[in-house]
Order: sequence, then C-alpha cells, then structure tokens
Amino acid sequence: MTGQARPPIFLFTDGSSSGNPGPGGYGIVLKCAGYTKEMSGGYAMTTNNRMELLAVIIGLEAVKWKNADITVISDSSYVVNSVSKGWVFNWEKKGFAKAKNPDLWIRFLKIFRQHNVRFQWIKGHAGHPENERCDTLAVAAGIGAVTAGKQLPDDTGYISSIQERLL
Repeated sequence: MTGQARPPIFLFTDGSSSGNPGPGGYGIVLKCAGYTKEMSGGYAMTTNNRMELLAVIIGLEAVKWKNADITVISDSSYVVNSVSKGWVFNWEKKGFAKAKNPDLWIRFLKIFRQHNVRFQWIKGHAGHPENERCDTLAVAAGIGAVTAGKQLPDDTGYISSIQERLL
C-alpha cells in the first residue's frame, strides 16, 4: 500500500477478570479493509482494568504501519475516559504518581503516539457483535490461564503485592 492512502482500522477490545484480582484475559478483534484478525491472552492473577488496557495495547502493537488511523471501540470507561478526558497525560506529567497500572500506561503511550487514535465507548453486554466476541475471547483466555498458571509480567511488583496479600 505504499504511496496510497491506508484504510482505517477498527480495534474492538474487551478485558475480563473473574475476581478482581483473579484470573482474567483480554480479547481483540481488529478489522481493516474487509480483513479481520482476532487475538487473546490470559493471566492467572490480574484485574479487569489491567486486561481492558492490555487489550488496547496489544491491538495497537499489532498494527504493522505507523500513523495508522485507528478507532478503538471499547466498553471500558476506565480506558476510554483516561485517554479521551486527558487523565493519562496528567498522570504522565506527574510521573504516574498515584496512578494505577503505570507500567501499562507507559507502554500504552509509547504505541499510542505512533498512530492517529480515537476512542469510542460502547455499552458492554448489549449485543454488539464484535464486543461480544471480544468478551468470549477474553473469558476463554482467562480460564485457560488458570490451568497454565500464566502471570502478567509487571515491572512495578503489582502482581507480587497482590499475591502477598492473598497468602
């Protein structure tokens, strides 16, 4: 597609957690020019908000070209409001002091700045086909992660501190 206008990309995402914290996962449906790609992943100990944010990150990282026009469609008020209302940029200015999930927000901002991204919030569990598919993928990935014992890498010690509190 060199030299031509690239088509817009639609990134549908969802995260889940059974317990908060607990096993959880993310689901992604990427749509572009008639093509669809699905992705998912799960972790044995995580939170819903981490999975909602990670879904967006993984989806953005999957886009192979820079400066893509991407619409993220999510049922996560946490993610959509954090970006649309500018909260994440204020957290960044303050060094993410008191912000939750700083490791993921730092990763998000790195990929976010490589594209032209806008966010659209949709109501979850309201019959939206791609949102329902993302939910199915996320829940299945979380269930699979329990048997695999998969943990989300975390530079801040977030998972370790949760595990210590649970023991």
